[in-house]
Amino acid sequence: MTDQNNNNPNDPANIDPLAPTATGEDTGATNGEPTPVDERAALEDEIARLKDHVLRALADAENTRKRAAKEREDATKYAVTGFARDLLSVADNLRRALEAIPDEAKNGNDELFKNLLVGVEATEREMLRAFEKHGIKKIEPINVPFDPHQHEVMFEAPMPGKPAGTIIQLIEAGYVLNDRLLRPARVGVSRAADGGEGPDSGPGHIDKTA
Repeated sequence: MTDQNNNNPNDPANIDPLAPTATGEDTGATNGEPTPVDERAALEDEIARLKDHVLRALADAENTRKRAAKEREDATKYAVTGFARDLLSVADNLRRALEAIPDEAKNGNDELFKNLLVGVEATEREMLRAFEKHGIKKIEPINVPFDPHQHEVMFEAPMPGKPAGTIIQLIEAGYVLNDRLLRPARVGVSRAADGGEGPDSGPGHIDKTA
């Protein structure tokens, strides 16, 4: 009888204090404390949030770097914009002076005048070379379709055999600085024979912020 009582699992003397309770509950979840699974999920969520924050910060930094690089590039490409505009009138006056000389004077025997003419022509060529060196190009359209991005219509006239909107006369040359318009070329264009609408007479703009 003594051996049987000692083997009784209900006997308090035979209960292992470290064994799980009879209900099988996990002692790690007592008192409302988070389980290791909950803690791991929370850490993964925090890692994902921090990763997203870092990626956004890197993207913002890259966009800022690109904007700064573009601003530096524009500053270099268009630094001479104001100076170039001031010189356009000088180039115009040189061209007007050359065009105002009659052919008989050009072909005359006055050596002094010929030397003066050669000097003015050389000055114009040198100025245009300096323009091109700094990205300034002259626009002299003729017999090409009107382009509102580069040309300004000054008049329209019927011109048999020419499609409407074709440039028939160059009044004043235009200029571009790299891809920005310094001044539109002022032109005359052909008008439709039936008197229909011609091209937009407003000046075109490659980039009027120049």
